[in-house]
Amino acid sequence: MRLSSIILPAAAFILAAALSVLVAVKAANVIEKRSQGAVKTALLLAGDDWAKVDVDGLQVILSGTALSEAQRFHALSAARSVVDAERVIDRIEVADALKIPPPEFSIEILRNSKGISLIGLAPQSTDRTALAGKISKLAGHAEVADMLDTAAYPAPEGWEEALAYGIEALKRLKSTKISIAPGRVSIIATAETPTGKRRLEESLAAAAPDGLALDLSISAPRPVITPFTLRFLINGKGARFDACAADSPESKERILAAAREAGLDGGANCTIGIGAPSPQWGDAAVSGIRALAALGGGSLTIADRDVSLIAREDASPSAFEAVSGRLEADLPEPFTLHAVLPQPVKLVGTGADTGEGPPEFVATRSPEGLVQLKGRLADERLREAVNSFAYARFGIENVDSATRLDPDLPSGWPVRVLAGLEALSKLNNGAIVIQPDFAQVRGISGNPEARAEISRLLSEKLGAGANFEIDVKYRKRLDPKANLPTPEECAASINAVLKENKITFAPGSATIDPSASKTLDRIAELLKKCEDVKMEIAGHTDSQGREEMNLNLSQARAEAVLTALMARRILTSGLVARGYGETRPIADNKTEEGREANRRIEFTLIQPESEEPAENNDAGEGEGAAEAPADGAAENASAQPPADQAHPPEKAPVPAARPAPKPRPETTDEQN
Repeated sequence: MRLSSIILPAAAFILAAALSVLVAVKAANVIEKRSQGAVKTALLLAGDDWAKVDVDGLQVILSGTALSEAQRFHALSAARSVVDAERVIDRIEVADALKIPPPEFSIEILRNSKGISLIGLAPQSTDRTALAGKISKLAGHAEVADMLDTAAYPAPEGWEEALAYGIEALKRLKSTKISIAPGRVSIIATAETPTGKRRLEESLAAAAPDGLALDLSISAPRPVITPFTLRFLINGKGARFDACAADSPESKERILAAAREAGLDGGANCTIGIGAPSPQWGDAAVSGIRALAALGGGSLTIADRDVSLIAREDASPSAFEAVSGRLEADLPEPFTLHAVLPQPVKLVGTGADTGEGPPEFVATRSPEGLVQLKGRLADERLREAVNSFAYARFGIENVDSATRLDPDLPSGWPVRVLAGLEALSKLNNGAIVIQPDFAQVRGISGNPEARAEISRLLSEKLGAGANFEIDVKYRKRLDPKANLPTPEECAASINAVLKENKITFAPGSATIDPSASKTLDRIAELLKKCEDVKMEIAGHTDSQGREEMNLNLSQARAEAVLTALMARRILTSGLVARGYGETRPIADNKTEEGREANRRIEFTLIQPESEEPAENNDAGEGEGAAEAPADGAAENASAQPPADQAHPPEKAPVPAARPAPKPRPETTDEQN
């Protein structure tokens, strides 16, 4: 056999095999490129271009780092939409979730008369069910709009404390915006009165936990200021306001800016109120402050339309004339200027007839409340008037009068003396000195507005151009309103008094027993500190007698308590009387002790947004008709709905949930 016949077929076979391999390789490369290109396009269109695509034969390998499992799955789905799923090899890594910065958690709570809204993002660990329950309870029958989202991240430090405080603050506020963030709560709210504003600020600040950053912005209706007064002084101690009223926020800022330019150092405030005599009040105030600064010292007093510029005693007459003339030209209508270059004041301050200075009237008030009157009065009639005025203001047992008569006193002396005594009544202790051309008030007060009130008083009583000096310091420890009790504390204190000494009535009537007089006196004293708290005086009876009779009797007794408090000069605008008859027992009516406990008077907070409380059938401890609720019942009692009026109709509605009364023997009124 010839060798060529073997070699040629073998070569042809090898060549064919090589060509087949070459074609196969080229075909595989084409498939790989097409697969890679198709997957890259699909990922790009799906927004997953972060993923890397490699091919190995028919296999399509995805790699890269996904931010989440969802992102990884999304990329795999995009690749499997263009090639067989079996060909897609998953080599994608998922980033550590702890390395991703958590979202900023915050909740906005908005509350008004229509309801409560919650907006924001909370950690998934926040108990949404418990939170919704608390908000729904506070809203009562009003709507609750829950627009909260949650995220699966741990609660940051300070979140739970801030959230708990925000809910606690919501209980005290009827119209508010509360912003809650980790470790921080911001509250914007309104109060019905300036006193209510101070009460809210004190109670909210006291309730804030340690470490919580609290931002409070509580506003109250603008007060009516009369006379509308501004008093600014520059002396050796610096510049300060004795009183500052502004008619708008813009006017306030302009006045304070002018005062700072004149040397005011530190904080100051202008009360924005109603009663400004002109829209140009701010212009007049700024012009006056600048004029006083140009004089180098003295006092500026603006009372309604009267502007008084009192220069320093050592002021240059020519400079005084120039400054006062310029101020008179700058003042807008209808303001009028009274400029005074005073004579040196020789102040003795003892009321003694030394002959060394002008006549004086001096009154001092000690920290114990004892008042001593010295100095000169024109005649016996004026002495009697001054003594009577002092007795009325300070108490007859606290006044010692050692005045003497001087018929040569100048006109207007009685007005100056009485104005000085009224100013002294605004101090806890201090003294006044009255001279024909000068008046001085100095002392200590627990009223932060005492200096402004005295400025308004003297400006009004002494007239335009009056020269007076006020040196009054505020002491918070003397302020009766600085640590006012919360509404809850008010109700608890009153009911504690009732638990100790109940208010009793003559059998079967609404006549208060004389033995309850001291209890009513104590309640009246407590109510003086709770004048802005709205409370219901609730009357209750036992189940003896007819149901309608008990209802009417309980109403009459509640009204009798209200009348007794009015007789003690208590402001009762926040109090309502309502009888519940036998519908809310706190003890078993089958025993004499239980019936005695059920005959009672209670004081409960008026909270329209609260839920109707469940009846408390637990037995009470003490005796009597005026017992406080048992432990745990105070909260329920405070949630009772308010009466719509102080004197509701005789047949007040009986709660629908109360079962129909069982038949019982008729009894006389004596048992109630």
